[in-house]
Amino acid sequence: MTQITWLGHATFQLKFDFGEVLLMDPWIEGNPAYPKDYEIEKVDAIAVSHAHYDHTNDVVPLAKKHNAKVIAIVETSAWLEKKGVKNAVGINKGGTLDLGFVKLTMTHAVHSGGIKDGSDWLYGGEPAGYVLTQKDGRRAYFAGDTTVFSDMALIQQLYEPELAFLPIGDHFTMGPHEAAHAARLLKPKRVIPMHFGTFPQLTGRPEDLADKLKGDSIEVWTLKQGNPVRW
Repeated sequence: MTQITWLGHATFQLKFDFGEVLLMDPWIEGNPAYPKDYEIEKVDAIAVSHAHYDHTNDVVPLAKKHNAKVIAIVETSAWLEKKGVKNAVGINKGGTLDLGFVKLTMTHAVHSGGIKDGSDWLYGGEPAGYVLTQKDGRRAYFAGDTTVFSDMALIQQLYEPELAFLPIGDHFTMGPHEAAHAARLLKPKRVIPMHFGTFPQLTGRPEDLADKLKGDSIEVWTLKQGNPVRW
């Protein structure tokens, strides 16, 4: 079983069977949705979907503090190395990295991926998602920031994820209407909504997604920040 803790926005902490910890898109400092006083005590690896600040803001300090491995698309990985991350691993779409406790396969996403570095915007490579393959063979799909795209059907055919983490906030990503269609393409048993409610523009809500998925046999699994669940 994997313990999943939503830490607001698109940040998740995943704990595996022997206590290994994987963070997805960590944003703590300045994140209004981060649970108050929640402490991350251990990090073995960090997976970055794309380089926007609300997905990378705390990658460098966490990686340095915990000597964590950081997985990102090659251009973002190179930038993180320049910022002092010693264990940055650059991969690209279609590639798989075996961390020992989970395998990460990088997938496509439809978004932008520029790096805000001071007053400059740098090329950060393309945005991505991940398929997480556990030791027991179960798979989860972490979409990152994206809209729906037809190749989600291919992700379903290749990996058959049982769980999907999908953004639903709208404005910067897909909203509930598009996310419902994405869920139908992916055919998971459960969908965990993310990237909603953090800013006023992010108007999509889990109940809207659940309403649109009535009759589709896909559960909308809405998490509460800081409260771990088992999967």
